[in-house]
Amino acid sequence: MANRIGVYVCHCGTNIAGKVDCSEVARYAGGLRDVVVSRDYQFMCSDPGQDLIVEDIRSLGLNRVVVASCSPRLHEKTFQKACARAGLNPYMMQHTCIREHCSWVTKDPEEATRKAEHIVAAAVRRVARHQELFSREVGVLPDVMVVGAGIAGIQAALDIAKSGHMVHLIEKGPSIGGHMAQFDKTFPTLDCAACISTPKMVAVSQEPNIHLMTYSEVTEVDGFVGNYKVTVRRKPRYVREDICTGCGTCLEKCPTKVISEFEEGIGMRKAIYRNSPQSVPNTPVIDAEHCLKLTKDKCGACEKFCPTGAIDYTQTESSVTLEVGSIVLATGYDTMDPSPIREYGYGRFDNVYTALQFERLNNAVGPTGGKILLKDGTPPESVAIIHCVGSRDANYHQYCSRVCCMYALKYDHLIKDKVGHSVPIYNFYMDMRCFGKGYEEFYERVQGEGVTFIRGRPAEVLEEDGKLVVVAEDTLLGEIVRVPVDMVILCTAMEPRKDTAEVARVFGVSRSQDGFLLEEHPKLGPVSTATDGVFLAGTCQGPKDIPDAVAHASGGAAQALALAAKGTVSISPTTSYINPDICVGCKVCIDLCAYSAIEFDERRQVSVVNEAMCKGCGSCAGYCPSGAAQIKHFNETQVFNELEGLLMPVKPPAPAPEKIEPQTARRPAAEVVPEEAAPEEAMPESAEPAEAEV
Repeated sequence: MANRIGVYVCHCGTNIAGKVDCSEVARYAGGLRDVVVSRDYQFMCSDPGQDLIVEDIRSLGLNRVVVASCSPRLHEKTFQKACARAGLNPYMMQHTCIREHCSWVTKDPEEATRKAEHIVAAAVRRVARHQELFSREVGVLPDVMVVGAGIAGIQAALDIAKSGHMVHLIEKGPSIGGHMAQFDKTFPTLDCAACISTPKMVAVSQEPNIHLMTYSEVTEVDGFVGNYKVTVRRKPRYVREDICTGCGTCLEKCPTKVISEFEEGIGMRKAIYRNSPQSVPNTPVIDAEHCLKLTKDKCGACEKFCPTGAIDYTQTESSVTLEVGSIVLATGYDTMDPSPIREYGYGRFDNVYTALQFERLNNAVGPTGGKILLKDGTPPESVAIIHCVGSRDANYHQYCSRVCCMYALKYDHLIKDKVGHSVPIYNFYMDMRCFGKGYEEFYERVQGEGVTFIRGRPAEVLEEDGKLVVVAEDTLLGEIVRVPVDMVILCTAMEPRKDTAEVARVFGVSRSQDGFLLEEHPKLGPVSTATDGVFLAGTCQGPKDIPDAVAHASGGAAQALALAAKGTVSISPTTSYINPDICVGCKVCIDLCAYSAIEFDERRQVSVVNEAMCKGCGSCAGYCPSGAAQIKHFNETQVFNELEGLLMPVKPPAPAPEKIEPQTARRPAAEVVPEEAAPEEAMPESAEPAEAEV
């Protein structure tokens, strides 16, 4: 059957048409071999634009379509669905990009137009070799897994559980709550953080549809969207959760004290501990590295005094395999260690604190009982708060952490409230970014409380005569200022967790340039990932305040529920395949596959692809020494044809022949319908692509 190709060039408003002469590109495409109709339109993704394609497929008998517009990541599925509505297999459409790859990156309009013609010619050559592919439907397991039990993970788990679906909530730490469990107050309303988060934590423990697994970690994920098998490693608590009452006797009797991670290094904990009295679960955990019984077979005080006999030193690590249909990642963030920024004195001078350390100083169950004190036990008489420590800094993190301005304002108010309204507080800032609901009003409130704002990033923090001295340029005054204070608080950047690279590897998701987990699209897919069935929630995707993290988590929960509620999912056919007639059985592809989708058939001595697990990444096809491994929809013939189209010389456009009026309400801006193919473009249907002359 002869190819009948339709080419559709989008103006994308002025995004493309501002640089590319779209009408000329359409006229040029009309002269290419097998092109039956070529049109340009202002917004091809709009309903009228899609109607043009649908009507042409039906009326002109098109069996292949090329759309030249924005990135396929944005609208490829849109145009595939349009083709499907017209009865054309969606994989007989080639979506090529002349916005990001051409108009946005090319200064000269003439050059941009010629480049667009090359790109379109390549797409026309490629689509001529497309083959029909068919998606298949598979069932979706109803259970959902949420990884990470900070406030975002808690919200996602509760939202999913309300629908009646079972949720497996996995938390790496001994208790849930994340960083929010460390906070004292929340901005801008100054609500008690524990008062609003603890009820949610308790709701998780009491929800019958939530299977909570703390002190646990996901080590392996197998399967595919709708049918994941997840291996979870459970670390031993050495305390039996089923009989422990959380009375706290063991904590009182334990003689060993170590530095507390939950208190950010400014407080101590026992070798058997829980983060706080509000911890969920309330069962303590024994630190195997510091417990005298486990390390030296001494002590055993906790076992001796436990009234219920819950201490069990014989517990060992175990693994559990769970089957779920979708996964929500809510693994959270870390705060930056400011030690490398030597000029600010953290770790060298007493009374230089990070933001989280100040949160614990101010917390009623913190190491000082909620009193804001210096290391010598006296209240500060003056305080400096340095904004953007590690944020908006090319040496560390270029992005804005979004929360620092507001929690600095919160600290201003708390210091004034607890230490005294006469205490001078100096905020050294670059820009105040108070973007949320009620944030600007809170900024004005703090200004009215007498806080001093100095616009300028400090150069260094010194120690002189028992005082800390902040040296900075006040850019509004144009002067160097030296401000002596008793306490310095560093507003440290939010950054990806240290294990983010491993999390990305295990779950098969990508990372953005800043190191956070990468969403499918920054605007249209903020909770989805490139791996179907895996969604994001909260600050693992980027810096967020609590309201945004909770909203993002609810979005991730909604996406997971959409899969579970539908009960089936369509599996993309663009997977790898291995030609058994060519495969030599070297097994190289098996080790290369990141998704464990390739197995070896011992009987036939060839490798075989499990299409259900394959993501079509192309690693096997790119390395296969025999050429047996190929990617459906991206095979060698298609790719070589596309390269040949890129390299062929662009000829002046032929005069526009008689036009065919489209059967739509709106006319396209231009259309070209050649009567027959240009002879110089002719290539036999069965011919293989020749080597291009460069």
